[in-house]
Amino acid sequence: MSDIEVVQNPFDTAPAGARAVADGAGARAVQTRESAEVMALAMMAKRFPRDVLRATDRIRNAFTRQTLAEKAQYQYSRGGTDVVGPSIRAAEACAQQWGALSSGWREIGRHVGPDGVGVSEIEAFCLDHESNNREVIQFFVRHWRDTKHGGYRLKDERDIYELCANQAARRKRACILAQIPGDVIEMAMEQASATLRAKADTSPEGIKRLLDTFVGEFGVTKEQIERRIQRRIDSIQPAQVVGLKRIYVSLRDEMSTPADWFEPVEVSLAANDAQGEGGAGAAAQAPTAADKAKAMLRERARPPAAPAPAPAAEGEGQEAAVTPAAAPPAPARAMAPPPQARRGFDADAFAEQMQRAADKGDAETLDALGEQLRDVLDDDLRATLTDMHARLRADLGQPPRQQPPAAPVPPPRRRAAP
Repeated sequence: MSDIEVVQNPFDTAPAGARAVADGAGARAVQTRESAEVMALAMMAKRFPRDVLRATDRIRNAFTRQTLAEKAQYQYSRGGTDVVGPSIRAAEACAQQWGALSSGWREIGRHVGPDGVGVSEIEAFCLDHESNNREVIQFFVRHWRDTKHGGYRLKDERDIYELCANQAARRKRACILAQIPGDVIEMAMEQASATLRAKADTSPEGIKRLLDTFVGEFGVTKEQIERRIQRRIDSIQPAQVVGLKRIYVSLRDEMSTPADWFEPVEVSLAANDAQGEGGAGAAAQAPTAADKAKAMLRERARPPAAPAPAPAAEGEGQEAAVTPAAAPPAPARAMAPPPQARRGFDADAFAEQMQRAADKGDAETLDALGEQLRDVLDDDLRATLTDMHARLRADLGQPPRQQPPAAPVPPPRRRAAP
């Protein structure tokens, strides 16, 4: 018999260390106590079965209280549709009045993830002792808190517990709602809405408390609320108060954000003026190369300004210094227009043509236009357009085509004086 090899039990997947701990005396005592508690609760539930009619009446009566009705429903927007459902407090109230239910959550494990951040394994549950139906949800909570600038790792046990409790409360609600019939939950939500409509506080004091709550906790202003309800806050209706309280519960339970419900406040004109010329200049669009070339062409075409007259001599008794009158300037000889102007060269159109070629990514057309710059006789204009062509060509990221050297321009021939 000693020569026979014993294969491993396929159901024995736990390591040897875990089996040794489970077989300890302390572990057996804990298991025995928990089993006895569950069996005692099950026996009591079987001995005193639930009266569904009375339990439903207790749930309905519970939601006639205004304090519970205000916290009974959450609301958030998904795909342009408002989603309304029972809140965590409403699920707990239903479980208390339904009876024979045990619900909660516990941390069943903790380890360190591959990125060095701790991870807790959480189990949320709800057990119906009368029907022996058990709803369990297991999930992982990463010890990490997200912020607008990234996030940071949680090290304090209090912060870790609050994060796990916040995540577990939603799963616990789902487990409770899975145990109680859906029509009972719908009846409870209808009763909560009816209570809010009948007892909605539309007095000035109630409206002020509502505004202070939104402003103090979520930074929502009075103007944003008035845009939401499409009327002045003084003329708010009870149904709209109910809707705002649902939104408050959704924001408090972190089911949504203020941006999901309220439009952002537009910046007034006075605030824009207070920013000064620096803000306007920063918001202005940067000029393109074609705009710079056009501005230079307009500056060159502007006629020169007339010289300012000489200031008169001060003092009545002093004689102004007599200076000999300057000889009138000789009339300037009319200059012939440059050759490119006589041939109908349009610098603005040429600059726009290069800009369009660069926007389309047409390097061949841009190189061909660059070769035509050799025919521009005006040095300043040719330099401006050449600089524009070089910047546009560099943005394309392709090597430019080799251009042949420009032919020398022959000097103008002068006619000898007779």
